[in-house]
Amino acid sequence: MEPSMTNTNPPISLAMPIWDGLPVSQQLDTILFAEELGYDTFWMGEAWGQEVFSTLAWLAGHTKTIRLGVGIANVYSRTPGLVAQSIATLDQISGGRAVLGLGTSGKLVVENWHGVPFAQPAQRLKEYAEIVRMALRGDRVNYDGEIFKLKNFRMRVRPVQSDLPIYFASISPAGIRATGAVADGWFPIWTTPEGIQAGTAMIQEEAAASGRDGGRIIIGNGVHAIVSDDAHAWDMARAHMAYYIGGMGVFYHQTISRQGFAAEADQVRSAYLAGDRIRAAKLVSDAMVDAMMLVGSADRCRARMDDYRAAGSAMPVVEFVHGQSPAQIRATLAGLAPKAGS
Repeated sequence: MEPSMTNTNPPISLAMPIWDGLPVSQQLDTILFAEELGYDTFWMGEAWGQEVFSTLAWLAGHTKTIRLGVGIANVYSRTPGLVAQSIATLDQISGGRAVLGLGTSGKLVVENWHGVPFAQPAQRLKEYAEIVRMALRGDRVNYDGEIFKLKNFRMRVRPVQSDLPIYFASISPAGIRATGAVADGWFPIWTTPEGIQAGTAMIQEEAAASGRDGGRIIIGNGVHAIVSDDAHAWDMARAHMAYYIGGMGVFYHQTISRQGFAAEADQVRSAYLAGDRIRAAKLVSDAMVDAMMLVGSADRCRARMDDYRAAGSAMPVVEFVHGQSPAQIRATLAGLAPKAGS
Protein backbone atom coordinates (compact mmCIF):
# COMPACT_ATOMS: atom_id res chain seq x y z
CA MET A 1 0.00 0.00 0.00
CA GLU A 2 1.32 3.41 -0.95
CA PRO A 3 0.92 6.49 1.24
CA SER A 4 -2.58 7.92 1.18
CA MET A 5 -3.08 10.83 -1.19
CA THR A 6 -6.29 12.19 0.29
CA ASN A 7 -4.96 15.74 -0.08
CA THR A 8 -2.73 17.36 -2.70
CA ASN A 9 0.17 17.87 -0.29
CA PRO A 10 3.02 15.34 -0.02
CA PRO A 11 2.20 12.76 2.67
CA ILE A 12 3.83 12.89 6.07
CA SER A 13 3.43 10.73 9.15
CA LEU A 14 4.29 10.89 12.82
CA ALA A 15 5.65 8.57 15.47
CA MET A 16 4.53 8.86 19.08
CA PRO A 17 7.29 9.41 21.64
CA ILE A 18 7.71 6.30 23.78
CA TRP A 19 9.37 7.80 26.84
CA ASP A 20 7.69 7.97 30.22
CA GLY A 21 5.47 10.83 31.20
CA LEU A 22 3.00 11.27 28.33
CA PRO A 23 -0.39 10.09 29.62
CA VAL A 24 -2.66 8.15 27.29
CA SER A 25 -5.11 11.06 27.26
CA GLN A 26 -2.39 13.31 25.81
CA GLN A 27 -1.41 10.61 23.34
CA LEU A 28 -5.00 10.50 22.13
CA ASP A 29 -5.13 14.29 21.87
CA THR A 30 -1.93 14.20 19.81
CA ILE A 31 -3.13 11.61 17.32
CA LEU A 32 -6.51 13.33 16.92
CA PHE A 33 -4.70 16.62 16.28
CA ALA A 34 -2.48 14.91 13.69
CA GLU A 35 -5.51 13.33 12.02
CA GLU A 36 -7.18 16.73 11.80
CA LEU A 37 -4.01 18.16 10.20
CA GLY A 38 -3.96 15.47 7.54
CA TYR A 39 -1.12 13.23 8.69
CA ASP A 40 -1.08 9.95 6.80
CA THR A 41 0.04 7.35 9.36
CA PHE A 42 0.53 7.26 13.10
CA TRP A 43 3.43 4.98 14.01
CA MET A 44 3.84 3.66 17.52
CA GLY A 45 6.82 1.80 18.92
CA GLU A 46 7.08 0.03 22.22
CA ALA A 47 10.72 -0.64 23.26
CA TRP A 48 10.12 -1.35 26.95
CA GLY A 49 7.06 0.89 27.27
CA GLN A 50 3.41 0.49 26.26
CA GLU A 51 2.51 -2.66 24.32
CA VAL A 52 1.91 -1.56 20.76
CA PHE A 53 -0.90 -3.76 19.38
CA SER A 54 -3.35 -3.23 22.23
CA THR A 55 -2.66 0.51 22.29
CA LEU A 56 -3.24 0.85 18.55
CA ALA A 57 -6.45 -1.18 18.83
CA TRP A 58 -7.65 1.30 21.45
CA LEU A 59 -6.70 4.22 19.19
CA ALA A 60 -8.51 2.61 16.25
CA GLY A 61 -11.76 3.09 18.10
CA HIS A 62 -11.11 6.82 18.53
CA THR A 63 -9.87 7.69 15.01
CA LYS A 64 -11.40 7.57 11.54
CA THR A 65 -8.90 8.13 8.73
CA ILE A 66 -5.31 8.06 9.95
CA ARG A 67 -3.52 4.77 9.35
CA LEU A 68 -2.13 2.92 12.37
CA GLY A 69 1.43 1.72 12.07
CA VAL A 70 3.22 -0.74 14.33
CA GLY A 71 6.51 1.09 14.38
CA ILE A 72 8.09 -1.18 15.28
CA ALA A 73 7.58 -4.70 16.62
CA ASN A 74 10.85 -6.51 17.18
CA VAL A 75 11.22 -10.01 15.76
CA TYR A 76 12.41 -11.65 18.99
CA SER A 77 9.73 -11.01 21.63
CA ARG A 78 6.83 -12.55 19.64
CA THR A 79 6.53 -15.44 17.21
CA PRO A 80 5.73 -14.60 13.59
CA GLY A 81 2.44 -16.47 13.98
CA LEU A 82 1.38 -14.26 16.87
CA VAL A 83 2.32 -11.09 15.00
CA ALA A 84 0.32 -12.24 11.97
CA GLN A 85 -2.71 -12.79 14.24
CA SER A 86 -2.17 -9.43 15.97
CA ILE A 87 -1.82 -7.30 12.84
CA ALA A 88 -4.75 -9.04 11.11
CA THR A 89 -6.89 -8.36 14.17
CA LEU A 90 -5.81 -4.71 14.25
CA ASP A 91 -6.64 -4.39 10.56
CA GLN A 92 -10.14 -5.72 11.20
CA ILE A 93 -10.71 -3.44 14.19
CA SER A 94 -9.47 -0.37 12.30
CA GLY A 95 -11.34 -1.09 9.08
CA GLY A 96 -8.23 -1.69 7.00
CA ARG A 97 -5.90 0.99 8.38
CA ALA A 98 -3.11 -1.19 9.83
CA VAL A 99 0.53 -1.12 8.73
CA LEU A 100 3.14 -3.51 10.12
CA GLY A 101 6.65 -2.34 10.91
CA LEU A 102 9.23 -4.96 11.82
CA GLY A 103 12.78 -4.62 13.07
CA THR A 104 15.45 -6.43 15.01
CA SER A 105 15.82 -3.97 17.88
CA GLY A 106 19.26 -4.53 19.43
CA LYS A 107 21.23 -6.83 21.68
CA LEU A 108 20.64 -4.77 24.84
CA VAL A 109 16.86 -4.83 24.56
CA VAL A 110 16.50 -8.34 23.15
CA GLU A 111 18.79 -10.08 25.63
CA ASN A 112 18.56 -7.89 28.75
CA TRP A 113 14.82 -7.19 28.58
CA HIS A 114 13.32 -10.14 26.71
CA GLY A 115 15.92 -12.73 27.69
CA VAL A 116 16.27 -14.06 24.14
CA PRO A 117 19.62 -14.57 22.34
CA PHE A 118 20.25 -11.86 19.76
CA ALA A 119 21.30 -14.15 16.90
CA GLN A 120 21.18 -13.82 13.09
CA PRO A 121 19.14 -10.59 13.12
CA ALA A 122 18.92 -9.96 9.35
CA GLN A 123 18.09 -13.57 8.53
CA ARG A 124 15.51 -13.70 11.30
CA LEU A 125 13.89 -10.49 10.04
CA LYS A 126 13.67 -11.85 6.49
CA GLU A 127 12.18 -15.23 7.50
CA TYR A 128 9.79 -13.56 9.94
CA ALA A 129 8.30 -11.31 7.27
CA GLU A 130 7.98 -14.16 4.80
CA ILE A 131 6.01 -16.20 7.35
CA VAL A 132 3.77 -13.28 8.33
CA ARG A 133 2.98 -12.56 4.70
CA MET A 134 2.08 -16.22 4.03
CA ALA A 135 -0.27 -16.19 7.01
CA LEU A 136 -1.90 -12.88 6.01
CA ARG A 137 -2.57 -14.25 2.51
CA GLY A 138 -4.44 -17.17 4.04
CA ASP A 139 -1.88 -19.72 2.87
CA ARG A 140 -1.25 -22.94 4.71
CA VAL A 141 2.06 -22.16 6.37
CA ASN A 142 4.75 -24.72 5.72
CA TYR A 143 8.11 -23.07 6.22
CA ASP A 144 11.59 -24.58 6.46
CA GLY A 145 14.04 -21.78 7.15
CA GLU A 146 17.38 -21.49 8.87
CA ILE A 147 15.65 -20.22 11.99
CA PHE A 148 11.93 -20.99 11.77
CA LYS A 149 10.40 -24.41 11.06
CA LEU A 150 6.58 -24.24 10.79
CA LYS A 151 4.22 -26.90 9.54
CA ASN A 152 0.66 -27.16 8.27
CA PHE A 153 -1.19 -24.25 9.89
CA ARG A 154 -3.55 -21.74 8.30
CA MET A 155 -4.53 -18.61 10.21
CA ARG A 156 -8.26 -18.31 10.90
CA VAL A 157 -8.40 -14.51 10.91
CA ARG A 158 -7.91 -12.45 7.72
CA PRO A 159 -7.04 -8.77 7.41
CA VAL A 160 -9.30 -6.33 5.60
CA GLN A 161 -6.45 -5.33 3.28
CA SER A 162 -5.60 -7.88 0.61
CA ASP A 163 -1.95 -6.81 0.70
CA LEU A 164 -1.25 -5.41 4.16
CA PRO A 165 2.06 -3.50 3.95
CA ILE A 166 5.14 -4.63 5.87
CA TYR A 167 7.88 -2.08 6.49
CA PHE A 168 11.36 -2.79 7.80
CA ALA A 169 13.02 -0.35 10.21
CA SER A 170 16.51 -1.32 9.07
CA ILE A 171 19.70 0.67 9.52
CA SER A 172 22.40 -2.00 9.11
CA PRO A 173 23.54 -2.90 5.57
CA ALA A 174 22.31 -6.49 6.00
CA GLY A 175 18.91 -5.28 7.21
CA ILE A 176 18.61 -2.80 4.36
CA ARG A 177 19.32 -5.58 1.85
CA ALA A 178 16.67 -7.73 3.54
CA THR A 179 14.22 -4.89 2.91
CA GLY A 180 14.85 -5.17 -0.81
CA ALA A 181 14.36 -8.92 -0.68
CA VAL A 182 10.99 -9.13 1.11
CA ALA A 183 9.55 -5.88 2.51
CA ASP A 184 7.05 -3.37 1.09
CA GLY A 185 8.73 -0.33 2.61
CA TRP A 186 11.79 1.02 4.40
CA PHE A 187 11.52 3.10 7.58
CA PRO A 188 14.99 3.98 8.96
CA ILE A 189 15.91 6.62 11.53
CA TRP A 190 19.08 8.69 12.02
CA THR A 191 19.57 8.93 8.29
CA THR A 192 20.69 11.89 6.19
CA PRO A 193 19.13 12.55 2.77
CA GLU A 194 22.33 11.15 1.31
CA GLY A 195 21.87 8.07 3.48
CA ILE A 196 18.38 7.65 2.06
CA GLN A 197 19.83 7.65 -1.45
CA ALA A 198 22.53 5.12 -0.53
CA GLY A 199 20.05 2.84 1.22
CA THR A 200 17.60 3.06 -1.67
CA ALA A 201 20.31 1.96 -4.09
CA MET A 202 21.02 -1.11 -1.92
CA ILE A 203 17.31 -1.91 -1.72
CA GLN A 204 16.85 -1.64 -5.48
CA GLU A 205 19.86 -3.87 -6.13
CA GLU A 206 18.63 -6.56 -3.73
CA ALA A 207 15.07 -6.32 -5.06
CA ALA A 208 16.31 -6.92 -8.60
CA ALA A 209 18.39 -9.89 -7.46
CA SER A 210 15.28 -11.30 -5.73
CA GLY A 211 13.09 -10.87 -8.81
CA ARG A 212 11.03 -8.10 -7.23
CA ASP A 213 9.92 -4.71 -8.57
CA GLY A 214 12.01 -2.34 -6.48
CA GLY A 215 9.96 0.60 -7.67
CA ARG A 216 7.04 -0.63 -5.58
CA ILE A 217 9.01 -0.48 -2.32
CA ILE A 218 8.02 2.66 -0.41
CA ILE A 219 10.92 4.64 0.98
CA GLY A 220 10.26 6.55 4.19
CA ASN A 221 12.40 7.88 7.00
CA GLY A 222 11.99 8.79 10.62
CA VAL A 223 13.40 12.21 11.42
CA HIS A 224 13.44 13.83 14.86
CA ALA A 225 12.03 17.33 14.78
CA ILE A 226 11.57 20.39 16.98
CA VAL A 227 9.86 23.32 15.29
CA SER A 228 11.04 26.12 17.58
CA ASP A 229 13.09 29.31 17.40
CA ASP A 230 14.25 28.74 20.98
CA ALA A 231 18.01 28.10 21.14
CA HIS A 232 17.34 25.50 23.85
CA ALA A 233 15.80 23.29 21.15
CA TRP A 234 19.31 22.63 19.82
CA ASP A 235 20.45 21.54 23.29
CA MET A 236 17.51 19.14 23.51
CA ALA A 237 18.38 17.75 20.08
CA ARG A 238 22.04 17.24 21.02
CA ALA A 239 21.14 15.41 24.23
CA HIS A 240 18.71 13.18 22.35
CA MET A 241 21.27 12.21 19.71
CA ALA A 242 23.92 11.59 22.38
CA TYR A 243 21.58 9.15 24.11
CA TYR A 244 21.13 7.13 20.92
CA ILE A 245 24.85 7.13 20.12
CA GLY A 246 26.01 6.26 23.62
CA GLY A 247 23.14 4.55 25.37
CA MET A 248 21.34 2.44 22.79
CA GLY A 249 23.89 -0.21 21.90
CA VAL A 250 26.12 -0.17 18.83
CA PHE A 251 23.78 0.10 15.85
CA TYR A 252 22.98 3.82 16.06
CA HIS A 253 26.62 4.64 16.72
CA GLN A 254 27.53 2.64 13.63
CA THR A 255 24.88 4.14 11.36
CA ILE A 256 25.76 7.71 12.34
CA SER A 257 29.46 6.90 11.87
CA ARG A 258 28.79 5.57 8.36
CA GLN A 259 27.24 8.89 7.36
CA GLY A 260 30.37 10.98 7.81
CA PHE A 261 30.50 11.51 11.57
CA ALA A 262 32.69 8.62 12.76
CA ALA A 263 35.14 10.71 14.80
CA GLU A 264 32.38 12.74 16.45
CA ALA A 265 30.30 9.63 17.19
CA ASP A 266 33.32 7.94 18.81
CA GLN A 267 33.87 10.93 21.09
CA VAL A 268 30.19 11.15 22.04
CA ARG A 269 30.01 7.45 22.82
CA SER A 270 33.20 7.52 24.87
CA ALA A 271 31.93 10.39 27.02
CA TYR A 272 28.49 8.81 27.43
CA LEU A 273 29.85 5.44 28.48
CA ALA A 274 32.15 7.20 30.95
CA GLY A 275 29.05 8.58 32.64
CA ASP A 276 29.43 12.18 31.47
CA ARG A 277 26.16 12.72 29.62
CA ILE A 278 26.44 16.51 29.70
CA ARG A 279 29.79 16.40 27.91
CA ALA A 280 28.48 13.76 25.51
CA ALA A 281 25.65 16.08 24.48
CA LYS A 282 28.03 19.01 24.01
CA LEU A 283 30.17 16.87 21.72
CA VAL A 284 27.24 16.47 19.32
CA SER A 285 27.99 19.18 16.78
CA ASP A 286 25.51 21.49 15.08
CA ALA A 287 26.50 19.80 11.81
CA MET A 288 25.42 16.41 13.17
CA VAL A 289 22.07 17.78 14.31
CA ASP A 290 21.50 19.62 11.05
CA ALA A 291 22.35 16.54 8.98
CA MET A 292 19.89 14.15 10.66
CA MET A 293 17.32 16.24 12.57
CA LEU A 294 14.93 19.12 11.93
CA VAL A 295 15.45 22.01 14.34
CA GLY A 296 14.44 25.64 13.95
CA SER A 297 11.62 27.62 12.39
CA ALA A 298 8.77 25.93 10.54
CA ASP A 299 10.12 27.26 7.21
CA ARG A 300 13.60 25.91 7.94
CA CYS A 301 12.29 22.50 9.01
CA ARG A 302 9.95 22.21 6.03
CA ALA A 303 12.82 23.05 3.67
CA ARG A 304 14.95 20.33 5.24
CA MET A 305 12.04 17.90 4.97
CA ASP A 306 11.92 18.69 1.27
CA ASP A 307 15.57 17.58 1.06
CA TYR A 308 14.50 14.15 2.29
CA ARG A 309 11.69 14.04 -0.24
CA ALA A 310 14.10 15.02 -3.02
CA ALA A 311 16.36 12.16 -1.92
CA GLY A 312 13.52 9.70 -2.45
CA SER A 313 11.56 9.59 0.81
CA ALA A 314 7.93 9.19 -0.18
CA MET A 315 6.63 9.55 3.37
CA PRO A 316 8.83 11.16 6.05
CA VAL A 317 7.88 10.32 9.63
CA VAL A 318 8.11 13.06 12.24
CA GLU A 319 9.61 11.81 15.49
CA PHE A 320 10.01 13.79 18.69
CA VAL A 321 12.89 14.62 20.98
CA HIS A 322 13.01 13.61 24.62
CA GLY A 323 11.81 16.47 26.78
CA GLN A 324 9.42 18.05 24.29
CA SER A 325 6.26 19.17 26.03
CA PRO A 326 2.79 18.43 24.62
CA ALA A 327 2.68 22.08 23.46
CA GLN A 328 6.01 21.71 21.66
CA ILE A 329 4.83 18.48 20.04
CA ARG A 330 1.69 20.21 18.77
CA ALA A 331 3.74 23.14 17.46
CA THR A 332 6.01 20.73 15.58
CA LEU A 333 3.06 18.83 14.11
CA ALA A 334 1.38 22.07 13.03
CA GLY A 335 4.59 23.45 11.54
CA LEU A 336 5.24 20.38 9.40
CA ALA A 337 1.65 19.38 8.61
CA PRO A 338 0.58 18.55 5.03
CA LYS A 339 -1.87 21.43 5.14
CA ALA A 340 0.68 23.94 6.46
CA GLY A 341 1.04 26.84 4.09
CA SER A 342 -1.55 25.46 1.67
